[in-house]
Amino acid sequence: MFLFWSVQTPALAKMALKMVFPSIFFLFSAAESSGISRKMLYLNLYGQSNILLSWPILSAGIFVLVSVVLSLFLVLDHLVVYYEPEEQKFLIGIILMVPVYAIESFLSLLNSKAAFICEIMRDCYEAFALYCFERYLIACLGGEERTIKLMENQVQTSSSMPLLELAYEDRVIRHPFPLNCCMRKWYLGPDFYQAVKIGIVQYMILKTICALLAIILQLFGVYGEGKFEWTCGYPYLAVVLNFSQTWALYCLIQFYSVTKDKLDHIKPLAKFLVFKSIVFLTWWQGIIVAFLFSTGAFRGHLAQELKTRIQDYIICIEV
Repeated sequence: MFLFWSVQTPALAKMALKMVFPSIFFLFSAAESSGISRKMLYLNLYGQSNILLSWPILSAGIFVLVSVVLSLFLVLDHLVVYYEPEEQKFLIGIILMVPVYAIESFLSLLNSKAAFICEIMRDCYEAFALYCFERYLIACLGGEERTIKLMENQVQTSSSMPLLELAYEDRVIRHPFPLNCCMRKWYLGPDFYQAVKIGIVQYMILKTICALLAIILQLFGVYGEGKFEWTCGYPYLAVVLNFSQTWALYCLIQFYSVTKDKLDHIKPLAKFLVFKSIVFLTWWQGIIVAFLFSTGAFRGHLAQELKTRIQDYIICIEV
């Protein structure tokens, strides 16, 4: 996530780092003076039972502090020069994904009872950030009407990068196998634009619906987060969200493959790859961690201390 941030304003990153390091030094000094580095303390949070504060919590807090400060500096930088609101409002929505992920993951570490709600909120914002990224690209192209006209003027393209090579000819999108066996062709213009738009919006809608279902199932005690059992609702919702997210990312890739030449002035490739890895890899990371933990593969000291919160700890480090 920091890679996406650093792509925007390298000069601002240097200035922000100068502000962050004193904060980290102060945190280390406070930790050393209170004996946190050598002893385990207990923190009473929200009137709940005492929560063990050890080096995983401290290290996660340092990474979260850095990511939040850097993200807020970048948001402030955009607000100071808010000259392109149609582009910057969606870009700010994407940038805020970093502090949202960081803070909610850290809160989940501090209070395991709040972890479920924090994860639901984090996942919902992920869907919103994906929508913001697509709208940001459209804004950079000049809006919906101009984007559709640009698509209608496209004739043929080819890419030297196999990862992003999705050929179209005579203004017709050719789906890869096996999608070409069960899907109609997409024609560049309003038809293609609506297909991509629906493909991305459906992920937002399904993500919200699945979040509500997860809350209901949790209230009835049959959600079973991280448990791959037929009697739990978690694996079924995971399958639905997996297909929904994969389809949304496929539509985003198709949209990028058609418009990448017109978006060359904002260097979209790095942003696209980083954002795609954030959304896709974070989701699969959670699934893999839950599966490994359910099979008893995690037996180390850190895994036993964090238990099901290990995914939150990893996200705190990654952001």
